[in-house]
Amino acid sequence: MPEREKITQLVEALGDFEQEECPVKHHFAPGVYIREIFMPKGACVIGKIHATEHFNIILKGRVSVICGDKTETFEAPYTFVSEAGIQKIVYMHEDCIWQTVHITDKTDLEEIEADVIALNYDDLDNRLNQGETKCLG
Repeated sequence: MPEREKITQLVEALGDFEQEECPVKHHFAPGVYIREIFMPKGACVIGKIHATEHFNIILKGRVSVICGDKTETFEAPYTFVSEAGIQKIVYMHEDCIWQTVHITDKTDLEEIEADVIALNYDDLDNRLNQGETKCLG
């Protein structure tokens, strides 16, 4: 079964569970936006489909990340790059602080999200076909 189909099925299955509030902080510097989220122990978070390659920085905690056919466990401090087209599902073994780093001159959060997040896999494919992003995943 293709990676996208597996993730979509898992997202649908998890969508029925109670939603937990995860506080987000936004940091800006010239040319850079950092999104920081606190996720409590025991939470399972479904990430959005990122249309751009970006850094992920786990500042605190231990997590398991499902991405396609792979599940990996990471412990802070840990930094890695997510390729365009990736959607992650993350389980928190401990309270977690996670940052994503995006290259942009924008400061309007809706504009930034429109640039870096695909609404769904069809939107991602349209961006790929138009050459707006490169997908390695």
